[in-house]
Amino acid sequence: MTTTPTTDMSDLGIASRAVLEPISTIAERAGIPDVALEPYGRYKAKVDPALLTKRESTQGKVVLVSAMSPTPAGEGKSTVTVGLADALAATGTKTMIALREPSLGPIFGMKGGATGGGYAQVLPMDEINMHFTGDFHAITSANNLLMALVDNHIHQGNALGIDPRRITFKRVIDMNDRSLRNIVIGLGGPTEGVPREAGFDITVASEVMAVFCLATGIDDLKDRLSKMTIGYTYDKSPVTVADIGAQGAMAMLLKDAIKPNLVQTMAGTPAFIHGGPFANIAHGCNSVIATNTARKLADVVITEAGFGADLGAEKFMDIKARFSGANPDAVVLVATIRALKMHGGVAKNELKAENVQAVRDGLVNLARHATNIQKFGIQPVIGINKFTLDTDAELAVVTEWAAAQSIECAIADVWGQGGAGGAELAAAVLRAIEAPSDFAPLYGLELSTEEKISTVVKEIYGGTGVEYSASAKRMLHQIHDNGWDNLPVCMAKTQYSFSDDAALLGAPEGFVLQVRDLIPKTGAGFIVAVTGAIMTMPGLPKIPAAMRMDVDENGNAVGLF
Repeated sequence: MTTTPTTDMSDLGIASRAVLEPISTIAERAGIPDVALEPYGRYKAKVDPALLTKRESTQGKVVLVSAMSPTPAGEGKSTVTVGLADALAATGTKTMIALREPSLGPIFGMKGGATGGGYAQVLPMDEINMHFTGDFHAITSANNLLMALVDNHIHQGNALGIDPRRITFKRVIDMNDRSLRNIVIGLGGPTEGVPREAGFDITVASEVMAVFCLATGIDDLKDRLSKMTIGYTYDKSPVTVADIGAQGAMAMLLKDAIKPNLVQTMAGTPAFIHGGPFANIAHGCNSVIATNTARKLADVVITEAGFGADLGAEKFMDIKARFSGANPDAVVLVATIRALKMHGGVAKNELKAENVQAVRDGLVNLARHATNIQKFGIQPVIGINKFTLDTDAELAVVTEWAAAQSIECAIADVWGQGGAGGAELAAAVLRAIEAPSDFAPLYGLELSTEEKISTVVKEIYGGTGVEYSASAKRMLHQIHDNGWDNLPVCMAKTQYSFSDDAALLGAPEGFVLQVRDLIPKTGAGFIVAVTGAIMTMPGLPKIPAAMRMDVDENGNAVGLF
């Protein structure tokens, strides 16, 4: 990779100057034979795991990158993931990345993409952020095919006796659109279908996305699709996709999408980007297929779980690792001085000024996350994602605290220096991989759904208890009656706080978590607990990021971060 000098230091500007290697070269570096490679242009490709040569050695170690509770200032977890991988590769360690695909909703909304930043990016960033290889479109189509078949079944006589008032599955679209949260369909007379209340979720919150990311192969994909519960009959018996008979057609739409996507970092490190469930409303991890394919090819796989460790990391360990075998060998907790200041009481518009005391006050948030990771039998590594305005005094507060807690801590300037700025963090991670660990999920599956939720609330969030709405209490009985108590729980909760109140920063205690809904995801294999004001279809902000985006006369993206 080479770049040419320019004054444009935006992520897009830096990415546009990079000279990429052909994807065939990246595949060769990763040990992927031509027969398994399906190029999508010059710089991205699908990889067929079934056509890979099996390694004689053991599978690669898994390094999970998570973070303290995020703030609107941004923490750069993906940036650290990419920079860490490049730093490890520079040591001669055969390294691969496994990340989620970006959703168009946040891209055009306010969050930005998922390809890292500065000189720690996966490329081509504009193509990855815009449609990529079409995986999300395939998932959207499969989901909406199912719903078309469900409504057609009801229109054609409803042999299954589906209660239109108890259909729990929704159509999806990969866009933030609050106007689609609640709609009425089937209007217009007898030939137009059966009228009923309905709605849309964002694609990344759909169970089809969760199934896609947890499936181990095409047969497992079909099996999981067939087990999804779409609603209930008039006598309240669950109706599954298998009852409708849609799993085959849905799998046909997903058969190419389920193959992992291969791209590269700026430094030429191979990266799989595949699948993309949100961590605040789903399980927040890239696909099992991509992670385990990378483990077959590399000695170390750097992967990421969305938002803070109370959400993505907890779900990685209690859901993904439990069923995939991809147990983490090390966990990196990303922290920033900016986030620590905000959790210490500083407003976003005052972050530029040095405030050592606020950093010290904000450490309660990072400390709880570190303690939580230890509850899974792993000693975390703190990675401080360095920003230009961070002062030595502020950075020293964190490094000295970590040393006092006997936690490895390294400052990483990967945005500005790429892999070279992550050398210290890479060395700490290599030590952590070799250190003894005793990984285990937080709770056993034999516990009831209430006990699992209570365990997460008390052990991870710091709350004292759980309060259920009337409808959630009714669903608890249905979960028990239908034999779903053996499933793990997937908490749908604000990412900004340990509690269900986004305004409670730091490390709040003594709160009671409010569960307003429980949604059995019987294909994905977990129970979603919807808390607080969390939405499965986000809305756009007052001034969406889309308003500053464009293309130039040559068709190049403009204003994309």
